[in-house]
Amino acid sequence: MRLKSWAGRMHEWRGRGRRAGGVAILGALALLAGCSHSPSVRAGVMEEESVSSVGVTPVTRKPIMRQLTVSSELVPFQEIDVYAKESGYVKDLLVDYGTRVQKGQLMAVLEIPELEMLLQQDAAAIRSSTDQVTHAQHELNRVQAQHKVYHLQYDRIKGVIEARPGLVAQQEVDDAQGRDLAAEAQVEASKSALLTAQSQLDVARAKEQHDRVLFDYAQIKAPFAGVITQRYANLGTLMQAGTNSSTQAMPLVRLSQDDLFRLVIPVPESYVKYIRVGDPVQVRVPSLDKVLPGKVTRFSVDVKADTRTMHTEVDVANPSRVLITGLYAEATLMLDRKNDALVVPLQAVSQDGDRAIAFIVDADNRLEERKLTLGLQTANDAEILNGLHEGDRVVASDRSGLKAGMRVKPQLTEILQYQGDRQN
Repeated sequence: MRLKSWAGRMHEWRGRGRRAGGVAILGALALLAGCSHSPSVRAGVMEEESVSSVGVTPVTRKPIMRQLTVSSELVPFQEIDVYAKESGYVKDLLVDYGTRVQKGQLMAVLEIPELEMLLQQDAAAIRSSTDQVTHAQHELNRVQAQHKVYHLQYDRIKGVIEARPGLVAQQEVDDAQGRDLAAEAQVEASKSALLTAQSQLDVARAKEQHDRVLFDYAQIKAPFAGVITQRYANLGTLMQAGTNSSTQAMPLVRLSQDDLFRLVIPVPESYVKYIRVGDPVQVRVPSLDKVLPGKVTRFSVDVKADTRTMHTEVDVANPSRVLITGLYAEATLMLDRKNDALVVPLQAVSQDGDRAIAFIVDADNRLEERKLTLGLQTANDAEILNGLHEGDRVVASDRSGLKAGMRVKPQLTEILQYQGDRQN
C-alpha cells in the first residue's frame, strides 16, 4: 500500500511539471509576439513626444499709437524775486509766505526820507517858478501898454507931417519914432523873459514828476497775480536799490504765478520729428494721484550737443491751485497714431539682420516662416504692412529650436503689456 501511494504521487508530480512547462512556453511565445510589434509602438510614442507646444496669438486689427513718457519737474509759468527800485527802510510789509496777490496789489511800503525832502524842494521850486512867470507876464503887459502909447503918438505926428509938411519939427518926429522903437524892443524882451520863466517852471515840474515817480517806487506792487513763496525782509529792513550792481541787493519776496505751470521736458533726438505745437499731453502727478491735460506750447528748434535732446515746454493750467512748485510729473506725449492697423505683438517678431520675420501655425499645425514689413512700432505691438493677414496664428512664445515645417501644438497665450517709451 505504501508503494502504490508513492507511485501515485510521482505520477501526479509529472503531470504538474508538464502543465507548468506548457504555461512557460505559452508565456514565452506571447512575449515574442509582443516584441514583434514594439518598434511601431515606440515610433508612435516618440512622434507624439516630438510635437512641441507653442504659445500663439492671433493677428488683429486695432488702434495703435506711439507714446513717449518723460518725467520732469513742475515750475511756475513765471517766478521772480521782487527788488526795491530805490533804497529805503521797510515801513509796511503786507504779505507773507503763501499770500496770494493780484496784479498791482500793494505788497510793501518803504520809508525814503531823502525823496520826501526832494518832493518838498520841488514843490517850493514850482511855486517860485510860477511867481516868476506871473511877474514876467505882468511886465510884458506893462511894456505892451507903454509901447501902444508911444506907437500912437508917432502915428499922429507922422500923419500931421504928411498932411502939412513943416508944421512939426523933424526933431520931434525923430523923438517920437525913437520912443516907439524902444517900447517895441522892451515888448520883445519881456516876451523872452516870460518864455524863460515858463521854461523854468516846466523844468521844476518835470523834476517834481521825476522825484514823485521815484517816490512811488516806495510802494512795491505785484507785477502779476500769484503767490508769495519766499519772504526775505522784515519790518525795518534796509532795502538796497536793485538797480545798483555794486551793492548786494536783497529781494523783498519771491512771487510765483500759480494758475499756470510749465513742464520742461527733454525730447530725445529720435522723437523730435513728432513734436508739434498744440499737441495734447497727458500730465500725471503721482504724489497727488491726479492726471491733468496739457499741451505742447513751445520748443527750441535745436538739439543740444551734450544731451542730444530738444528743450520742449508743456503748459499745464492750474485753475484750482492743486499743483505746487517742485512736484514731479510724468508727461505722456502722443507721437503717432493709426486707428485701424493690422497689429501683432512685438514679442512675436524676430530680427534676422535687416529682416523682420515671424512664425505662424497653419491649418495643419505646422510652422511657416513669414517675412514681414513693419510700420508703426510701440513698446507692445508692431504694425504689419506686409507678410501677415488678419486671423493668422503667430508664435509669441520662445522660438529657439523652431524650424519651418515642424509640427507643433498651438496654445493661446496671454501677452504681457508694457508702458510706452519712457525717458527720465
